[in-house]
Amino acid sequence: MGVIVFGSDQGLVGQFNEAMVDFVAKTLASLPGEKVVWSVGERLRSRLAEVQLLPLADFLLPGSINAITALVGQILLEVDTQRDQGKIGKVYVFHHRPKSGSIYSAVSQQLLPLDYGWQRGLVSKKWPTPMLPEVVFSKERTLKALVREFLFVSLYRACAESLASENASRLAAMQRAEKNIDELQAQLKQTFHRLRQSDIDEELFDVLSGFEALRE
Repeated sequence: MGVIVFGSDQGLVGQFNEAMVDFVAKTLASLPGEKVVWSVGERLRSRLAEVQLLPLADFLLPGSINAITALVGQILLEVDTQRDQGKIGKVYVFHHRPKSGSIYSAVSQQLLPLDYGWQRGLVSKKWPTPMLPEVVFSKERTLKALVREFLFVSLYRACAESLASENASRLAAMQRAEKNIDELQAQLKQTFHRLRQSDIDEELFDVLSGFEALRE
């Protein structure tokens, strides 16, 4: 079983990688067979190793949207190599998907083999126009090309959603840090004013004590 897991390259993302690793470990525990893992994100590799899922290879996350295409091409090349060697039959992808606000959730998708129920759903759909498509080359070549495009789009979407979730997590972490700083600053101001007032009171007591001593 081939397993592609998306994480993060950089820090300040809260429990982003930890939540993903926990989700992957729990999901794979219920699936039989040996796992071949690929990690996407430098900080994810060590987390996966902690749960006995040492990646066969790891990839760096792209720095821009335009670089996602190259990353997906590298991943597909690795998957094709393992499939040609007969080492994997199934392929799963795990990633975070953004939700409303700065919330995200871990999701998984079986890429290969194609889901039978999904295929039946496609067959039952009516073609949207009266002009039916024609297969120019052989059906086998066309099917392989369509499946490869499906894999490319699925991995591209997974990477884009993971990056969006990572940025949302980093933004939430920065907002929490800013809130903590504001609260700490308020506490320090209160402590400063309390100590300052205590010093003033002490000095006044000293002056009054000295005045009483001189008057006596």
